[in-house]
Amino acid sequence: MHKEPYFAPETITEKAHELLMYVSAARRRHANLAFRPEKAALLVLDMQEYFLNESSHAFVPSGPAIIPGINKLMSAFEMAQRPVIATRHVNTKEDAGMMSKWWRDLINSRIAYSHYSNRLKTSKCISINKTQYDAFLHTTLEEALRQRDIGQVVISGVMTHLCCESTARSAFMRGFEVFFTVDGTSTYNEELHRASLLTLSHGFAVPVLVGEILAEFEQ
Repeated sequence: MHKEPYFAPETITEKAHELLMYVSAARRRHANLAFRPEKAALLVLDMQEYFLNESSHAFVPSGPAIIPGINKLMSAFEMAQRPVIATRHVNTKEDAGMMSKWWRDLINSRIAYSHYSNRLKTSKCISINKTQYDAFLHTTLEEALRQRDIGQVVISGVMTHLCCESTARSAFMRGFEVFFTVDGTSTYNEELHRASLLTLSHGFAVPVLVGEILAEFEQ
């Protein structure tokens, strides 16, 4: 798989605006869906060293560039006493299913890179382990959201086209309004990122910038 740092700290703002323009027509069709902080939860998907450490074979080159924005989102949600739920992907041979056939190895809890990156402020998060791309599948995520009367979810984390997209689709199917961060998610290359934004904005999620979500909290 071709990898590239299409997001970098010095270019992420400009690139994110460009990507948002790419799906602007689809976004305009969903202008009636307004973000409401009082009904929202933040999902931070799989921000583990497995994807964020350059020594890992699964390193996402654009991953480090989205960390500052995710940290700002986490702080805003926490200050507003809104839920922040961080997922951690871990597998055993028994629960991996097709993951064991599709990938050359599994992220098990014993490997060094399975933990959350210490560059993220996850100490106050609700932590949920997951075993598949979809964070709702075989987890307590939906229960955690229903118990807190959540109607909207903001998606952030890695990878855009796998766990983030799968979870966004699953949230939509369960009746949640989904806001998908253009510059709060990342994957191996820009082509995959663009493809996810295009398909999600057409049928499942409203594409948003991290700054737009933050601005709603400031109001």
